[in-house]
Amino acid sequence: MLDVAAAARVSVATVSAVVNGTAVVSPELTARIEEAIRAIGYKRNAVARSLKMGTTRTIGLTVADITNPFFTDVVAAIQEVLHKAGYAVMLCSNDENIEMQDEQIQLLLDRMVDGLIIAPAGDDANLERILSGTNVPAVLIDRICEGVDTDAVVLDNEQGVFDAVTYLLGLGHRRIGYISGPLDTSTGRDRLIGYRRALEAAGGACQETLVRRGDYREAEAYRLAMELLTLPERPTAVFTANNLMVIGVMKALRDLGLSCPEDISVACFDDFPWADVFHPQLTTVAQPVQAIGEHAARLILDRLERKTDGPPRREVLQGRLTVRNSCRPLS
Repeated sequence: MLDVAAAARVSVATVSAVVNGTAVVSPELTARIEEAIRAIGYKRNAVARSLKMGTTRTIGLTVADITNPFFTDVVAAIQEVLHKAGYAVMLCSNDENIEMQDEQIQLLLDRMVDGLIIAPAGDDANLERILSGTNVPAVLIDRICEGVDTDAVVLDNEQGVFDAVTYLLGLGHRRIGYISGPLDTSTGRDRLIGYRRALEAAGGACQETLVRRGDYREAEAYRLAMELLTLPERPTAVFTANNLMVIGVMKALRDLGLSCPEDISVACFDDFPWADVFHPQLTTVAQPVQAIGEHAARLILDRLERKTDGPPRREVLQGRLTVRNSCRPLS
């Protein structure tokens, strides 16, 4: 800036005003300064500016699995809102690994992000310690961690699965296989509760032999589906706790020579762009991904812009059962 000021024959304060847009400068002086900037090759040092201003206009975002279309769509919605507000997004994906998640959060804090949006990989005592040791506002999305006292945007996961399993029961199915998510996540636990509650509400008990604990991944779901579908008395329907696992189920059906829905009805949690072009078209519990991302972004902006003070807020959104043709009445 000193070099630019000398070349343009102005003060450093005037150069700063033009570069940072902090004051009105005459067109003549602005042109001289811009010409000097081009001649010298000056570029603003973002790190130095952040240290001086105390803000980076950057939000750190870490999600459990960026390959999952659910997280991809939520990230896009978050970025859209934050970009319009003048914030950049620094994105990390932790591959459902808690240790990697904690390292990423610390990295983001070291980069002086103004806020954090986190989709937790699982129950994590370290997360409470990390967040309580900083004054950076944070919002949890999709999953919550008990003891982490911060804003959150989640779905009513229990109700979503309850509605889907109740639909299958209404078609006459009583042996409904269930492949859950990991039970060290709030979504995994709540969705399993919804499955059990639907069976109990219909006058039956949960048959634990039809429940398998998955990891939200396709490969493990394939293995678990093979177990369920080769039982002496196999289920007549299978529900998976997310969209990636249903792909594993469909591959297992193919390899066993079974047809959906003729032999097995299939449904899953999470809609995704190609669910209605699958053969058969998949019945799903669709999450409002756009709304989840928008709400999370606005919660963090409210905290940063001091529009909201007070205790943490938890926004609970509702899913929507989308009936297609992967399920049929049991004859």
